[in-house]
Amino acid sequence: MEHRSFPVPDGLDGARVDAGLAKLLGFSRTLAAEIATEGGVLLDGTSVDKSDRLRGGAWLEVSWEPPRTLAIEPIAVADLGIVHDDADLVVVDKPAGVAAHPSLGWNGPTVVGALAAAGFRISTSGAPERQGVVHRLDAGTSGLMVVAKSERAYTELKRQFHDREVEKIYHTVVQGRPDPLAGTIDAPVGRHPRSEWKFAVLAGGKHAVTHYETLEAFRAASLLEVHLETGRTHQIRVHMAAQRHPCVGDTMYGADPTLSARLGLSRQWLHARQLSFTHPAGEWATFVSEYPSDLAHALEVLRGD
Repeated sequence: MEHRSFPVPDGLDGARVDAGLAKLLGFSRTLAAEIATEGGVLLDGTSVDKSDRLRGGAWLEVSWEPPRTLAIEPIAVADLGIVHDDADLVVVDKPAGVAAHPSLGWNGPTVVGALAAAGFRISTSGAPERQGVVHRLDAGTSGLMVVAKSERAYTELKRQFHDREVEKIYHTVVQGRPDPLAGTIDAPVGRHPRSEWKFAVLAGGKHAVTHYETLEAFRAASLLEVHLETGRTHQIRVHMAAQRHPCVGDTMYGADPTLSARLGLSRQWLHARQLSFTHPAGEWATFVSEYPSDLAHALEVLRGD
């Protein structure tokens, strides 16, 4: 058991316990919230929850078990598609229900674990649990991901993602019909103030820009093509929900569960359709993914309405 105690700096007066603890001790906010929820945070001798507020000058006591070391478990994923494979990188077609890499709170299969089980040797760059991972998709989002195998690929692809040189095109079905049918959503995205696992459009969030175009309009929903200028967590889902057009099936962000059930969806209709980047060898590379069966079925139902 680890233990720390110190006064709360005046600059954190009024901050949420989880946010302040993350800043003071260098924890992730998720871990800080978990410690508080389990009763590991005392403020002037009184237990406080993750959403309570700190008081400048109050005595803060924190006790926690050191977090377990995340490891890549080689677990096969039968429907993980290998779109491209060479000495530098592998492009996969990720099914829904698979995370990019291990993380706290996720006990399911991962892309890196599936690649390990299949005998792929990937870059050793990055944190131990996310070696070779240069970008991520939500577990509930299907489609294209690139994973670095060589060290030069890891360095170069990370740079391209950072410098926004990678072209990422998503297709999503949203409720209703956007007005205008094509446009840009420029709204900052940050962690939801009242829900640990959600994000929201917030004044103090990170810069986020989403470009969209309507490809088809149905009675209850619309198929959009989305180009991401930035890559914030849950960005498309948050931006579309903020426009009152949540991704169909995305009940976390307010999608109609009745429509989701009628379409047979158990996750958001969101697919990483196309991925383009400069290969470390120098040529521009483009990859395209077809819709998986659950999304294709939902689309056909909508077309038949």
